[in-house]
Amino acid sequence: MQIIKGALAILITLAIAGIGSAFAQGATNQLQPLVETSARRLLLAKQVALAKWDSQAPVEDTAREAEVITAAIKDGESRGLDRTSISHFFSAQIEANKLVQYVLLADWRRAGTVPAHRPINLATTIRPELDRLQKELVRELADTVAIRASATCHADTAKAVGKYLAGHKHDAGSLQEIALDRAMPATCP
Repeated sequence: MQIIKGALAILITLAIAGIGSAFAQGATNQLQPLVETSARRLLLAKQVALAKWDSQAPVEDTAREAEVITAAIKDGESRGLDRTSISHFFSAQIEANKLVQYVLLADWRRAGTVPAHRPINLATTIRPELDRLQKELVRELADTVAIRASATCHADTAKAVGKYLAGHKHDAGSLQEIALDRAMPATCP
């Protein structure tokens, strides 16, 4: 009888651990669209850097950053999201994008040249895409409110980033990995 109780206790423990693992995996999967959209936003940083190289514009654009954050807050509040968490999330997205820009611009300056490209108009080509991705990110933040409020949010987000990077090894270099790691911790309040 004692052996049966011990075996039953082990089975219950394993079942609970399995449920916890399945829940964590579910959270990681539910955060995946948010991570992927953030990664797509970061991929545009190269185009932004090229446009800024062409125009000799500085990486820092506090007026544009304020516009982005204000628009994201307005969109987020219309979906019931907290203004502070939206502001922190998009500030992190912007900082990660600037990180990529600074590194690329420094690399190009050291090399004395940039990759061959057609002229890029930041205002008419790149910003509309950034604005579209911003709306997607706000929607995905609204879709993941419960997961992002959980005590395991930071671990779940890190795992979701890891899963994305594992599946995109050929797309993501170390700079994109670092930038994505910079962009995503603000997912959690």
